[in-house]
Amino acid sequence: QVQLVESGGGLVQAGGSLRLSCAASGRTTSSYAMGWFRQTPGKEREFVAAINWSGGYTYYADSVKGRFTISRDNAKNTVYLQMDSLKPEDTDVYYCAATPAGSGSYLRAISYNYWGQGTQVTVSS
Repeated sequence: QVQLVESGGGLVQAGGSLRLSCAASGRTTSSYAMGWFRQTPGKEREFVAAINWSGGYTYYADSVKGRFTISRDNAKNTVYLQMDSLKPEDTDVYYCAATPAGSGSYLRAISYNYWGQGTQVTVSS
């Protein structure tokens, strides 16, 4: 089993930055792909970014490309999401997810086996 705990959410003004962290425990995730998704209540979970096990490949939703950066530190079992130039439409609950490598499309929530509880990000205009 893998447990994921997100942190770093909060309230920020438009144009500001936040850095989300996702700490994994229970099993090393160094061979897992990791992803970030976001969700508004009543809507489907939306893909934000993903990174393969080594960090050599990253994937981004068009809506965040050029503003968000995903990275990982396998020694710390932690994945990060640096969010810059934030917009009010980025307001959401952000979830970290993990899946063994080769489990399907990293852009789809259904491919992920493990999820964190989420952290709220609010961007004021």
